Order: sequence, then structure tokens, then C-alpha cells
Amino acid sequence: HSFGHREQNRVYGPDLTLELCRRAEIAGHKLYFYGASQDTLDKLQANLQAKFPRLKIVGAFSPPFRKLTADEDRDIIKMIRDSGCELVFVGLSTPKQERWMAEHRDAFPGVVMIGVGAAFDFHAGKLRQAPAWMQRNGLEWFFRLCMEPRRLWQRYVLVTPRFLPLWWMQKLGFQRFQDSPTQ
Repeated sequence: HSFGHREQNRVYGPDLTLELCRRAEIAGHKLYFYGASQDTLDKLQANLQAKFPRLKIVGAFSPPFRKLTADEDRDIIKMIRDSGCELVFVGLSTPKQERWMAEHRDAFPGVVMIGVGAAFDFHAGKLRQAPAWMQRNGLEWFFRLCMEPRRLWQRYVLVTPRFLPLWWMQKLGFQRFQDSPTQ
């Protein structure tokens, strides 16, 4: 539950991905996938097309595992724009996907971008999802850490603890966070 919104449940990227694909198939919306390895993207697209035969996937790109050059970034922006997509699923790790979407929000007018985390890996059959009981009880992080300790240990040991004091301050009512004003 979100602070101040008891009726709000978790929005889980892998579930949201499937629901948006289902609706996009019905409405005829065009989708683009950005993130993960090329092998993962290939399997993801094949699995989604099998589940949603009329789904319009107009492109997918696996960015290099390094910062893009300005020329590469311009080329990728052009490629995504030229695809005619209406929705871009971004499957990079956190916080990379949030940064990428924030940096590119003005590059794609009229296009919805949504960060879905590990959804690409799950729907491509590359990673197992945590059992439902672990997800419901806030233990998915532990399951993921056990599955990918080399990749995730720093996130959970070094990064996450920095946010816990802020979370507690907000939970106890000492700190309130508001949306930043739109420009």
C-alpha cells in the first residue's frame, strides 16, 4: 500500500506488461521494447506474439551495457520515432530505466514510456519469478537476490539501505514528499 492510499495495491511490471499487451492487441497499438540482451528481446517478442497473435511489435533494441555516445543516442531516438510506436516498454535495471525515461521524455511526444524492470527476462523465460506468497509478503527482493547474487548484491546491500531512513521518516509522518511541479 502506498502512503496515504490504502486501497492502492502494488503495480507489478510483469503483470502490467501482459495487461498492456493484451489491451494493445485489441486496440491495435504499436509497441517498442528497449532494454535487455538481443537474445532476451528475441525470446520476449516470440513469446508475446504466441500469446497475443495480433500484437503489433514495431521494434526492439538492446542497448550496450555502457553509456551511449551522443551519436548512438540520436540514432536510437530516430529509430524509435521512425518505428511509429505508441508505447515503449523499458526493461533496464533500476534506476537506469527511470533515468533513461526521464532523459528522453521530450524526445518522444505522444509516446508512453513505461519501466517494467525484469519483465523482459521473466516473459522471455530467462528468469523465474518469485512465488506469489513471497511477492505478497514483500520478499521478492530476497528471491531475486538468491537467483542473481552477483548482479544484485550491491543494490540490496549498498543502495537500498540509503533509502530506508527516508522511508521511515515518511512512514512516521516527519517527512512528506510531493510530486515535482511540471514544467
